[in-house]
Amino acid sequence: MISWLGLRNGWQKKETQELVRLYKSKQAELVAVYGRRRVGKTYLINQLFSDKFLFKHAGLAPEDENIEKETDRQLNQFYLSLLAYGLKNSDAPKNWFEAFFLLRKLITEKNDGTRLVVFIDELPWMDSKGSDFIKAFEGFWNSFGCAENNLLMIICGSATSWMENNLINNHGGLYGRVTYEIKLAPFTLSECEEFFKSRNITLSRYEITMAYMIFGGVPYYLNYIEGQYSFSQSIDSPKKFMNYFIPPRGYLFFIAWVFG
Repeated sequence: MISWLGLRNGWQKKETQELVRLYKSKQAELVAVYGRRRVGKTYLINQLFSDKFLFKHAGLAPEDENIEKETDRQLNQFYLSLLAYGLKNSDAPKNWFEAFFLLRKLITEKNDGTRLVVFIDELPWMDSKGSDFIKAFEGFWNSFGCAENNLLMIICGSATSWMENNLINNHGGLYGRVTYEIKLAPFTLSECEEFFKSRNITLSRYEITMAYMIFGGVPYYLNYIEGQYSFSQSIDSPKKFMNYFIPPRGYLFFIAWVFG
């Protein structure tokens, strides 16, 4: 059974409903999920489909200025993920066309007629310069994925401009191929309140508002507030605060609150 965590707890309700609907769809779905980092994209997908993945992979954060070496790193990591999910008797891919052929092979071998969920996270990181990543992905989806009526493919990324330019607003071979898009935004003020209630954390409306202004409604950072401490204690610990990243707009509110 799919977890209904998001629906039960009240936040990300619309997104959860749509993903469940897409899971129940009788056609191939290419779903793009994007938004700023730490907003809960990966968490949402994992919570809903953790026991449903036919294949799951996350791109590596780019770190090498050598373009060829960077592409090799991404390809090798993708190959390791394929092996982890059961790919057999296949050599490591030399390029993205071969890599997506291996994904096609894995899907074909494991296709038992049930809904197949493929999740590729941090897709923009995989697109190193000159690697032909988008062309290879285009070939995979247009020649295979879109015809597999029991395939739900979820592609996710934090680089919003990349996701929009290369997928959502693509004017080439992927034009109109994304069947649904979810741009996940930080929590609203009311969603912050629901979030704290779900974790049995009692805060006044004033404290909830301060938390929203300091942490920008980003669930990853809101999670740092712990129920066994007061709101002030949760954010006043120097060690804790120094280890946590506060969104840029949050610094001003934090300083104003502490020294105001």
